[in-house]
Formats: sequence, C-alpha cells, structure tokens
Amino acid sequence: MSAPSYSFRDAGLHSRLLQGVNAAGAGLRFFGLELPSLDPDSIARAACRRTGLDDFGDPGWREALDVLCLALELEANLSTFGRIALRGMLIQTLATRLSLIHWAALHPEVREEQIERPWIVVGLPRTGTTLLSILLGLDPRVRPLLQWESASLVPPPDLATHAEDPRIAASSKQCEQLLALNPAIRAMHPMGATLATECVTLLFLDLRSLLIETQACIPSYGRWLEKADMRGAYAIHRLALQVLQSRIPTPAWSLKTPNHLWCLDTLLEFYPDARIVWTHRDPAVVVPSVASLNTSLQRLNTRQSDPIAVGRDWDDKLHYAVTRGIEFDRRQGGKDWCHHLQYADLLADPVAAVRGLYAHFGQQVGSLHERRMEVWMRDRPQDAYGRHVYDPADFGYTLEGLAERYAEYRERFRVPEEGSPGGA
Repeated sequence: MSAPSYSFRDAGLHSRLLQGVNAAGAGLRFFGLELPSLDPDSIARAACRRTGLDDFGDPGWREALDVLCLALELEANLSTFGRIALRGMLIQTLATRLSLIHWAALHPEVREEQIERPWIVVGLPRTGTTLLSILLGLDPRVRPLLQWESASLVPPPDLATHAEDPRIAASSKQCEQLLALNPAIRAMHPMGATLATECVTLLFLDLRSLLIETQACIPSYGRWLEKADMRGAYAIHRLALQVLQSRIPTPAWSLKTPNHLWCLDTLLEFYPDARIVWTHRDPAVVVPSVASLNTSLQRLNTRQSDPIAVGRDWDDKLHYAVTRGIEFDRRQGGKDWCHHLQYADLLADPVAAVRGLYAHFGQQVGSLHERRMEVWMRDRPQDAYGRHVYDPADFGYTLEGLAERYAEYRERFRVPEEGSPGGA
C-alpha cells in the first residue's frame, strides 16, 4: 500500500486561525503585555474555580508548578497560541488532580484496590513501545490505559456506560483538531481516543513528567526533573489506577512510558510485582526520530522553532534515561528484573515476541489474545498513515557521534545496528 497523501484544506483553515491568534498576541506584546498569564498562583486559582475544590493533596505539586512556569516564561519562547494551550493544559491537569483527590475522599474504599502484576513497558520512545502496549492490551485479562480515560479520570467510567461515554467523542474531537493543525503527526505516532496511551499523563498529575517537555523546550525544568523526588508522582499515578479499577475491575494493567527509566527504583517501590519489559533499538535511529517528533509537536506552541536546540535537549534526556537504566541494571547484580525485547524481533514477528515475553514471566498467551493480535497487525500495518521521514543533520546529529555516545548502551544490551537513519 502506498503512503497516503494529506489534504491541507482543513489544516489551512486552522493555520489561518492560529496565525490570527498569534498576530493579536504580538500586538499586545508590543505594548509590554504577555497574555495569557503563566503565573503559578493564577493557574492554581483557575483550577480551583473550575472545580469548586481546593484540596490538592500532597503539596509537592506546587514546587513543580513554580519551576515549570518559570521555565516556560524564560526558555520556551511561546507564541500566544502556545501560552493559551499550555496554560489550559496546566489548569486542566490541576483540575483533574483536584477532582481525583476529591473522588477518593468521597470513596475511600478505592484506596484498597490492589494494582497487581501490571505490565509496564519502559523502553525509549520510537522503540516499539506503543505497538507492544497495544498488543498487551488485547489480552482479555489485561486492561490498557486508554487515551480518553487518562484525560478525564473523574468520574471513573463504569461497565454499564464505558462503551458510549460522551468523553470518547470529546477526546476524538481533540485528536482531530490537533491533526488538523499538524497532519504530519499522524504518520509519526498513533493517535485515537480509544487507543492505549502512555501513563506519563498520570505522572503529570503531580506536574513531574516528560509530558510537558514534548510541548516546549524547557531545559531547566528537565534538569530539575532529573533530580526530583518522584514518590508523589507515583502515588497519584497509583491512585488514578485504583479509581479507574474500582469501577471496571481487571486482573492486570498494561502501562508504558519511557519516563519510568528515569526512576526504576521508585516505580518498583509502588509496583513491586510489576512485569517490566524494556524495548531496545539502535539510538542512531531513535534519537533523531524523537527529535523530529518533538520538534513537530513544539512548533505549534513556539514563535520560532529551533530543531538544533530540541535535538540537543532530547539527546540529553534519552542518554540520561539509558544511563539510569544501565545503573539500575548493574545494581541488580544479574537479577532477572525485566524482559529485554529487541525492536527488530518485535517487528519481525509481533505475536512470537509477545509469546516470548509471556513465557519469560511464566505465562502463556491465550488463543483469543493471539487471534486478536493477528487481526490487529493485519488491519493496522505500521505504515498505515505514511512514513515518518527526517534528516538527523537537521537536529545537529551525526551517525558517528550518536554511535559513540550510546556505545555502552548498545554493547550492554546487544542492540543491533540499523544502518543509516532517516525514517521511523
């Protein structure tokens, strides 16, 4: 099947609206006004007004909000549209936090829910983590975190209305609006209200996650995040799963985000029986692909995109992630703490790859699960929406430089070389 062509008719309309918003903002900026406000107090008050609530729970979120807002003001070079979008994102995130904590207070029994043996995929972006999480979620004994659920946790969906919850349509509309503004994203990353999504959204309820760094280049926040105590983030991550599980029980969850590589100790403190899968792929392909994706995502929010800066920022993040993962692996002294899965093996035979990781944890893939995986791969091939094409040089990378920087990672986990990068 040939790659689809994109119609930019709707994108053009959205682009003109975007340009109008940014032009109005530039006029206000001429008079010294930066609107809307990214003041932390203003954002917190807006979340309280939206919900009518004021109990945020553990206070650790406030330090994160202060650091984040300062970084957005000083480093992100946000357009007016970007300020509107990210202020709205922060207000909605805090409103969700308020609602989640309020729900748990009204229903204290949710904290008794046991999150047992979750599947947790921790590989870097662009290493097959999305595909694997989708395949794991096709197991009838496993519940994936769906995009629409992660965006609107309260009230938690129930068995009677889950399939027709109006929040599905709202989430679908938001996806379509984003794709209208940036059609190329469709070829870079699967999107859809009812698809499995990253649990990074749950960590962001504490304002401590990589999620916001996909939307803006804010290196100072990233450096702070590397040293931040993540217990508060994992506490609310677990609470969100408990609330969801209280209405729709499941034996196990399927979760994934590269963010877990930063803090494996804390992850296992909260989920000690987690079945962890670490996907691996040649960083010479991964790093430029991630830089390309995030440059595209950030372009909507910034006055002027800087691919070199984005490339440097994400190279540092990904190298930090694998370094932390190697350190953790080394401390285990040979202990079998996760299943390592090569991207090439996953793509060569996805069903066999899942069989292998189930066997690693002493389980067998059920016949229904296997059939579902076969049908999914038949109906949704990897290039269904075209290919993600990029030039590593646009982000300041050379093949030799990436090979040298990630040599220890490739050697330790026997990651095969993929050859010259340029599309993933």
